[in-house]
Amino acid sequence: MKITQIRNATIIIEYNNTKFLIDPWLSPKDSMAGFEGAINSNIRQPRVELPFSIDKITNADVVIVTHVHPDHWDEYAEKAINKEIKLFVQSETDKNYLTSKGFNNVEVLLSGGINYNGIELYKTGCQHGRREVVEPICKQLNMPYDSMGVIFKARGEKTLYLAGDTIYCEEVEEAIKEFDPQIIIVNACGATLLNGEKIIMTDKDIRKVIAQAPSATIIASHMDTVSHLSVTRADLKQYARTESIDNLLIPEDGETIIINN
Repeated sequence: MKITQIRNATIIIEYNNTKFLIDPWLSPKDSMAGFEGAINSNIRQPRVELPFSIDKITNADVVIVTHVHPDHWDEYAEKAINKEIKLFVQSETDKNYLTSKGFNNVEVLLSGGINYNGIELYKTGCQHGRREVVEPICKQLNMPYDSMGVIFKARGEKTLYLAGDTIYCEEVEEAIKEFDPQIIIVNACGATLLNGEKIIMTDKDIRKVIAQAPSATIIASHMDTVSHLSVTRADLKQYARTESIDNLLIPEDGETIIINN
């Protein structure tokens, strides 16, 4: 297994001889305004450029879009990605959206699992911030709330859990308990709304993940890119040192992590 951190939640997972592109946000640096209703909305985003060319990034077998927020899917992805590529999404709503953009091979991922190219893929639940607080705010801003995580399982590969845009919550606990993943990718920049609500994980959430899955390797993604971050890679590295955490990996953009079977 190889996991390449591209930028933000955009990663490439090479798993059981299949290359998955996750959440392609391919816009140039500073091309988007900060998010309304979140901290640092005056800061433009992405804060950094892509580490590779778009052609190299989109050279994949499958695309997974965990949700269609503009820092996970954008017009550059729409233009660059082959319209016939296999695309997995979380819901019929997202499927209809991508189909309307001309994509012809979109499938809704199921919590009960599907088999693709010898890989079992399962949709897992998320709370993109505490549901009772953040979902009404999303409705006011006319933005979708829901996101998904994904479990990857295959013979000869370690079980991988892509947690997605979520805080630590019962859905994450259930996924870890049910699938016992050996590798867990968490989105961990502590993105924060104006009311102080965190909508993805922080260092403290990572500690909870480690407490529940102490033997797993945790990989921190979704770092140092969005305007509304509150946790940086430097923060996580310092936290890992202070707390003597040795199973947390914090890849730089463009870095590949190789997981041996």
